[in-house]
Amino acid sequence: MALEARIQGRIEQWLKPPYDPDTIAEIQSLLRAGNEKELQDRFYTELEFGTGGLRGVMGAGLNRMNQYVVGRATQGLANYILKTIGAARRHSVAIARDSRLRSAEFARVAACVLAGNGIRAYLFDALRPTPELSFAVRHLAACAGIVITASHNPKEYNGYKAYWGDGAQVVPPHDTGIIAQVRAISDVREVRKMDYDQAVQSGMIEIIGSEVDEAYLKAILPLSIQPALCRRIGKTMKIVYTPLHGAGISLVPEALSRWGFEHVHLCAAQREPDGNFPGAPSPNPEEPAALEAAIADARALGADLVLATDPDADRVGIAIRDADNYRLVTGNQIAALLVEYVLSSRAATGTLPGDARVVKTIVTSELLTMIANHYGVRIDNTLTGFKWIGERIRQYEEQGEGQYLVGGEESYGYLVGTHARDKDAVVCSCMIAEMAADSASRGETLAQRLDSVFSRFGIYQESQLSVAYPGAEGQRTIEHIMAQLRARPPREFAGIPVERVEDYGEDTIRNLATGAVIGKTNLPKSNVLIFRLAGGTQITARPSGTEPKIKFYFSVCDRANLPIPSPEELARRKLALATRHEAIREDFQGVLEKIRATLAKP
Repeated sequence: MALEARIQGRIEQWLKPPYDPDTIAEIQSLLRAGNEKELQDRFYTELEFGTGGLRGVMGAGLNRMNQYVVGRATQGLANYILKTIGAARRHSVAIARDSRLRSAEFARVAACVLAGNGIRAYLFDALRPTPELSFAVRHLAACAGIVITASHNPKEYNGYKAYWGDGAQVVPPHDTGIIAQVRAISDVREVRKMDYDQAVQSGMIEIIGSEVDEAYLKAILPLSIQPALCRRIGKTMKIVYTPLHGAGISLVPEALSRWGFEHVHLCAAQREPDGNFPGAPSPNPEEPAALEAAIADARALGADLVLATDPDADRVGIAIRDADNYRLVTGNQIAALLVEYVLSSRAATGTLPGDARVVKTIVTSELLTMIANHYGVRIDNTLTGFKWIGERIRQYEEQGEGQYLVGGEESYGYLVGTHARDKDAVVCSCMIAEMAADSASRGETLAQRLDSVFSRFGIYQESQLSVAYPGAEGQRTIEHIMAQLRARPPREFAGIPVERVEDYGEDTIRNLATGAVIGKTNLPKSNVLIFRLAGGTQITARPSGTEPKIKFYFSVCDRANLPIPSPEELARRKLALATRHEAIREDFQGVLEKIRATLAKP
């Protein structure tokens, strides 16, 4: 395979200054090895600064995460800030980073570019959780924020997330405005940088740390609904915590201690920050393998609860004690437990506001809706991505209508309170521990509490199928799958008819039997399809916004004859629902194979 002239021209640009010797040597080694496939992947396109920022494999090249891509993104952000925010306001940006390889380097590059543009950078002195950055933006009255992280991706990845002055990730019009400024930079020489030492000495880079930590910890402590209970049960309750070699180590243990939990055991195999994640088969708390080491510690200690946060500590996964075993809990189930606990305990203590709000994303379990309805609390849906939940919190405050209490998404991201505007595994670790303490005070485990939620509000069986299609050809495959599902929606799955299709790209809700448009989605346009089947089952198709993947979400439910009268009946109905869920998944995968086969035909 010969490289096309366009790609060869891009490679030649990267083989001379201002690119540094290490970058040039990395590309030269690929040329000497004749690795045309790798060179094409690195230069066929630019790593796109999308509405969620940047995320990609680290390395030299346009389509990789490196100092030049970070510099260009930051220059675009700086240009947008200077263009959008009046000169009367002092411009500043807060910057945090996680434990990933090169995160410290990329954070420093971003700070130097901001300083070079006359914008003060508040740079954390070491790794910090993403939610603390969200908090810091408003605490420091900064006009924007940056986090260097690739969240829960494998060790080869890194990323860049941009926040606006409300502490939430950028949404319209700021996201498209920043993207336009980034795309307008055609030459690396357009990126203005100040020397790091000079910037620190002049005050254009200000190192921040413990003072912001303290402000954050003080801000979340009042969110405890039953502080006396936490202190009482926390004297004996045992918790195992793993930061998965990430930023959670900087705040989660201290936060749990301040909430009253005295016996927090740190998983030794995964406690030290390390971007290679040597003790974690996966840095993703969604993956069972990520929690194996912590669960082994829990068994040895007889712990009541296992908590695991991802590298930037915005997601949290848990394992709960169930007799002599530990049960992994899905993201949807954690969200349901949190919503049920916050609403029920606030109702019991007389602190549930009349205009309380719960917010979830469209791919997150409808079980949350059932719970909120029971307590008379309005629940609002947003597009996938926590930035939309952050935007909804801002809208409540600006409109003076609605008090956000709790919300989240199925991908293990939740927020209690409004101190931050992004998912927060620090405060949610504390609230999950409080919930476990509440259950212990009632003589039940969290496993029993979850079964009680199912018995009262309905059983939900949910899963996700994520299929990777890398490179330019993969992008075409993803586009083809979505186009076919949109043009020829399946009529049934496992014998259950599809009643309507919600198309968020076209803002339509269509009755599949008649073809008539019966409503609108009333959300910003997004490439998402939801197939709603009889009986409450739904299947959602959505290309990932951060990875070369397409994701499918399956949700089946049993809400008949509630409450379910006995544990035996609950177990029987769970088994039947699992069988139905598996049949629907298998049928959908058959549809997917047929669609892929049409792409393979000439």
